[in-house]
Amino acid sequence: MQEREIFDERQEIKKASFSCPNCRERNDYDVRWLTRRKKQQAPRQLSEDDRARFAKSRDYMVRVDDQLMCKNMRCRKRFEIPSSQSVVFI
Repeated sequence: MQEREIFDERQEIKKASFSCPNCRERNDYDVRWLTRRKKQQAPRQLSEDDRARFAKSRDYMVRVDDQLMCKNMRCRKRFEIPSSQSVVFI
């Protein structure tokens, strides 16, 4: 069983505020997330183990972007998103 059989995927853009480590200027950035929502009903061809896995599964989001580009026109350097959280349960 693959995750595509259990979840519906959709991309979302969320605003987050970060400061550039080079120029130290704080701005709001658009961060892309992949939202996976559990389907209403389990697919019919699942085994008992897969049905138990489907019952335990939850909605979650995975961060797509790992790096951002500074919005300061003088800086414009790339920096990594400073949080280690890349998966969020909804």
